[in-house]
Amino acid sequence: MFLPIAIDQINEGYVILITGLLIVFSALLTLSLFFKFGLPVMLYIYKIITKRKDKKITEISLKSDSDFTGEISAAIGAAVHMYLSEQHDHESAILTIKHVKKTYSPWSSKIYGTQNRL
Repeated sequence: MFLPIAIDQINEGYVILITGLLIVFSALLTLSLFFKFGLPVMLYIYKIITKRKDKKITEISLKSDSDFTGEISAAIGAAVHMYLSEQHDHESAILTIKHVKKTYSPWSSKIYGTQNRL
């Protein structure tokens, strides 16, 4: 009578195992196929929708501000350096450990719980 119950539980375990493995590996296969084929198609459709032409680095024009001089960039760099150096606290590396003496209490003693006193 106990034998069919044990076999039934084993068969149920195999069903759960195979179902879980199928779900995990099918999800991995679906994700890999999406990243392999789906994303390039979506990017191509996005490019068609926006009708934007890819620019090369040589086609991009540089715009510079003539009012921005070296003194301004040096002042900004000095201000950033001073700000970042002030953020760190300089603490002493001395560690003090004080031993706190606890008073003895029979309520917290474990020796009374280890012996059976009847």
